[in-house]
Formats: sequence, structure tokens, C-alpha cells
Amino acid sequence: MSIDLPLKGSFTLDTSGVMGFFGGEEALSAMATVHLYRGRHWLGWYNSPGSYTVAKKFGQLAKSRIWDGIFPGSSVTPEEMFGLDGKEGPRFIGVFSGTDMTVTGHLAYLTAQKAKETEYQNVLRGRITTPGSVSIIDVDNVELKQGDNVPTVKVFHALYAAIPITSSLAACLTCAFIRDWFAFGMILLGMVSSGLSCYVIGSGKLHFKLVKPSSYAPRGDGFLLTHSDIVILKGAEKEVTSITKGQLALDMGNNHDEEFNAIGICSLLLLSQFLTQLLLVPQATLFGQIMFLSSLAVSWAYNSFLSSLENEKIQTDILWNSLNSPLITKSVLPNRTSQAAYAYFKPTKILEYMIPNDTRVWEVWRAHVAKQVLSKGRIRDFGLCQELITDLEDEEQQLLTQLLADAEYGYGCYQNISNP
Repeated sequence: MSIDLPLKGSFTLDTSGVMGFFGGEEALSAMATVHLYRGRHWLGWYNSPGSYTVAKKFGQLAKSRIWDGIFPGSSVTPEEMFGLDGKEGPRFIGVFSGTDMTVTGHLAYLTAQKAKETEYQNVLRGRITTPGSVSIIDVDNVELKQGDNVPTVKVFHALYAAIPITSSLAACLTCAFIRDWFAFGMILLGMVSSGLSCYVIGSGKLHFKLVKPSSYAPRGDGFLLTHSDIVILKGAEKEVTSITKGQLALDMGNNHDEEFNAIGICSLLLLSQFLTQLLLVPQATLFGQIMFLSSLAVSWAYNSFLSSLENEKIQTDILWNSLNSPLITKSVLPNRTSQAAYAYFKPTKILEYMIPNDTRVWEVWRAHVAKQVLSKGRIRDFGLCQELITDLEDEEQQLLTQLLADAEYGYGCYQNISNP
């Protein structure tokens, strides 16, 4: 019995030059999300493009002379490979502990990003020069625990993998029906190598790696200082340190302390897939090659969809869920002077860090603002008095008047937020 092929002719599609490279960046971005979705590592059974690019990238995780020879490149940790670490957080100043961290860790970076995307609660007024925001996060009643598994995102988005899986399977069965065994075998090889690689690479478990401070340490209150924004963390040293020094760690199972041989084998399988498809796909019929390319196109569209979901945004949401979604109180201030007055607790230390200008006007301003903020009375006077202007020239007095007005506005914004 003979089967008439849907397409006949001597023309063949030259897919050999693109099949291993096409969609490589999208495949890498999609694979980088594999640990962030619950059950995502089970959903890689489709003929994915970019096998060469994925193999060369993740093969660098394997640690031995043999693997280094096959997959050369700089040595990186799994966390850095998947974008779970490596971001430098903003400078942190501990108000009571005296801590001054020029660079904080990945969790502090995500915290600053969360504060940045939070909407502020006031209307911008006052003397506008360089606006900036102040966000207050109370972490007193939240706690990250060492070794706790990270609560990953529900598998909803990843379930769209049913589309490329079904497409690849349908293309594979269609090629078998018309007895195009070259196309059938190459689509099946792509599904198996992609599925196994996704399962092995994605089987790692996310957890928190924390630094335990001394039980006698003072409160951890302090602030993250970025270029134009301030994030105030209020809480015990343990809670604040978990954010400023904590990390996301990726436990790759039995391979964690070894050479990641399983990942190396999967990368070698992907590389072999690329070479095999390079040789055998041109031997398939025209219809079989169209089926092969169709499965790649659908898979590429799915990988592009996963790539469009921002990795950092997902990590930030995961961190916030782990912290039980602490409230962020945010205000935008018209200038740096108002920002400094808004950040009110232990103000002398904060003012010195935020506005280090060493002039007579600024020294008087810092002393007076600190005195008013720390005053136990309900009425605070930020106005100019004779005591303040004794040694100042006329221009300095005018500047001080302006700066004190900025401070009064900033402190007023804080009072409005604290006592709505």
C-alpha cells in the first residue's frame, strides 16, 4: 500500500543552517524561569529551537576538565546562571547598629525594586528641584527562615506549554503517518532532549540563604539609599539582615556539591540533537520539513511568551509573598532637603549621610531640624529665629529660610502619612 504525500517535488527546505540557532535567546530566557513556576520542569516536552545555544550556555555549569573542554566559558554558580543572584543592592545605613554597607545583596535589590514600583500616596508640592521618594517598610512581624523553600508561582502560565507539546506531538505523528521517518525521528529527538533537559535543570529547589546576626545586636532599623529614592527598613536586626544580606540559593539535589554531571549530559544531548538534525532533516520530505519547522515555530512562540514575563518581577513577587506582603508607605518629596526631614527617626545620623555638605548653613540646618523632630512637644517650629542667624550673612539667612521651609514640608508629609 502506497501513501500519496501531500507535497511532492525535488525542492527541499534548507533548515540545517538555522534550526540550532533560531530562537536561542528566547529559549534561554524561558529556561531561566523554570525554577520560579511550580511544576514547570515537567512541561518541557516539545521540540524547542535554539538547542545549540542552550547547550553551550547551561553546559558551563558542569564542572570537570572534560565538560570545560566541551563547554568552555567562565565558571558561574547556578544562582547567577538563572538570574537568581548577582544584582547589587543599594547602600544600606544602619541607624542603631552603625552598619554601613556600600553594596547589599540580591534581596535588597528586589526590595528596592518593589518600593520603586509602589505608588506614592501624596500630591507633589513645595519647592521642586530633584524629586525623590521615601518608602517605609515595617518588617518587624515578618521573618525569612534559613532553608525555607521559596513559595514559587502557580503553574498557570506554564500550562500554556500544552500548546507546543500538542503541536510537536501532532507534527511527529503526522510524519509517522506519511512514513517520513527522518522528520518523525528528528521531532521526537527534539521533544525528548528538551523534556529531559528541562526536567534535570529545573529540578533544583529554591530556598533562602541567610546570615544570622548576634542575638545581642541592637534594632536593625536603617535605610537603603539609591540615587534619588530612600527605602527605610524598620525591624529587628534579624529581619532587616535577612533582606540586606540574604540570598536566593538553588539546591540542585545530588549534584549540588558535585560536578553537575547530569546537566552536562543533558547539554551534550542537546548538542547531539543539533548535530543530528543538521545532518538528517535535509533528508526528510518537503512536507516533513514543513512539519518540523511548524513545531519549532509554535515552540518559539511559547518561549517568547515566557521570556516576556519579567524574571525580576516574578522574583520580587515571590520575595514579598515570603515576607507576608508587608505594607509599604511611600511619599514623593520635591527635593533632597524634604526627603531628609521626612526620614525622621534618629534624624541627625540620617541627615549627615543624606546631606553631608560641610557649610555653616547646612550645619545650622541639620542641628535645628534634628532638634525639632526629636522634640517631645506636639508643636514644632521650623521657622527662623535669632539664635540660628547670629553668625550668618544675609544671603545665608535667606538660604536657611528656604531650606527650613523644605524641611517643614517634608516632615509635614510624614505626619500626614503617619496620622491620616
